[in-house]
Amino acid sequence: MADLSQATYRVAGDYDIHLADVGSGPVIVFIHGSGPGASGQSNFRQNVDAFVAAGYRVILPDMIGYGASSKPEGIDYTLQLFTDTLYEALRAHGIERATLIGNSLGGGVALQMTLDHPEFTDKLVLMAPGCVAEQASYFTMPGIAKMVSNFGGPDFNLDEQRRLISNLLHPDWADKIPDELVAERFAVARTQPKDVLVRMKTPNLGLRLHEVDKPIFVMWGLNDEFCPESHARLFLDACRNVRCLTFARTGHWVQVERASEFNKYAIDFLNEQS
Repeated sequence: MADLSQATYRVAGDYDIHLADVGSGPVIVFIHGSGPGASGQSNFRQNVDAFVAAGYRVILPDMIGYGASSKPEGIDYTLQLFTDTLYEALRAHGIERATLIGNSLGGGVALQMTLDHPEFTDKLVLMAPGCVAEQASYFTMPGIAKMVSNFGGPDFNLDEQRRLISNLLHPDWADKIPDELVAERFAVARTQPKDVLVRMKTPNLGLRLHEVDKPIFVMWGLNDEFCPESHARLFLDACRNVRCLTFARTGHWVQVERASEFNKYAIDFLNEQS
């Protein structure tokens, strides 16, 4: 991955939000999902160079509770908190308009930011976006049950971190998880409080998708065990300018499991004239 410049901004609540920045051109903000050890760089390491080479400026934020950003304890991690702190940091960084690319929780943040600040968003690329159904419904998904772990406790170790990553992927990928990725996410996970996950609260933005008047590209793995691929239909039914693409034998991480295809399809979409 290309050399990244790093910046940290103090936002409301006295929280610090960390951003990495590389490239020049129209701005793309990659918004990572949740889970032990998540960060902007670890989630999108296989994508950044392709977008920079295509003439885009890439911003990789760490949301509150993740990466190198503040990780407060004793608070609810609401979708609004994720969105507001990230938006404030992006504006402090001088970003006035961007395409938002979000995976899982990051997809929900991208949608919330677009609803709150429609003038800020150019286009949306969403990979298995969350927050489009009632929060309780996600807890019925098999992937959530597999994520029960020792995260946040003294027994949490590298093997457990590797297992948690493997849950996100189709079994075809089980033996392809780089050691470096496991170590990178483990280092972050050891600094995170349990509240990041157990006190997460998300609304059902599926009821508001009809309000999103931006070009949207949704990509989903057919075998996603966290956010059901059937939710792609919610976008097709509600949104005016949307296209959806489903990948067979693919789990929750389209941008990792199908990196070269994801990069090509997403860049082609971004290069289209709206």
